[in-house]
Amino acid sequence: MAGVPSEERYREILSLVRARGYVANEELAQRLRVAVQTIRRDVNHLAGIGQLARHHGGAGLVSSIENIAYAERQILNRREKEAIGQIAAREIPDHSSLFINIGTTTEAFARALRHRQGLRVITNNLHVASTLAPESSFRVVVAGGTVRSHDGGITGPTATAMIDQYRADFGVIGISGIEEDGTLLDFDLDEIDLARTIMRNARTVFLLADHTKFGRRPMGRVGHLSDVHALFTDRPPPPSVRAVLEQHQIALHIAGVSP
Repeated sequence: MAGVPSEERYREILSLVRARGYVANEELAQRLRVAVQTIRRDVNHLAGIGQLARHHGGAGLVSSIENIAYAERQILNRREKEAIGQIAAREIPDHSSLFINIGTTTEAFARALRHRQGLRVITNNLHVASTLAPESSFRVVVAGGTVRSHDGGITGPTATAMIDQYRADFGVIGISGIEEDGTLLDFDLDEIDLARTIMRNARTVFLLADHTKFGRRPMGRVGHLSDVHALFTDRPPPPSVRAVLEQHQIALHIAGVSP
């Protein structure tokens, strides 16, 4: 497959790894008819965006029990997340109420909200709260609970119970993985409980997910795409996911990302 665009190689590598769990670099190079150095670069790229795990001499499945570190997630696909945040923010009217949960994409969304007026925001994300609190026409409510030092998320039963006391126009959530059948997945059970609470108490649910979340498989089940009203992403989803969106009449918004 020499001369084949890198995106096609990426798809083939991911397909093999997902089918077998682990594939050696030498075997990938033989199957794709490229140099081992090319495979190493491809594996490094795919590992960097969380699509697979890089091992000595090969590539394997990413962990289903541990997310990428927050500092790394802040950097990964930053332009894509900013673009997603901007198109989602355009759908929020002035003087509306909304939940915003933990995540680097929802933080990009919060930054794009600063030109709105009169918003009422309930969040368990300290970064979202600090971004929006200086806006004089906003009212920001922060859920109580335990603050995580690594990402500023507030989790636990107290935070979930507080969110459950509100009803908002919009619930804006991020996610760690979207399976081929539309199942929404995440790593942390406290985050999952809180996301479910947001979805239950929002009149309209927006899901924000960059393209690396498609096919990613954390262990925890949050819900299903049929539980949301609109998906905001940066690339067309896989055909199986598009079929789910069409079946349940879920709006799809794809952000354009400048090169």
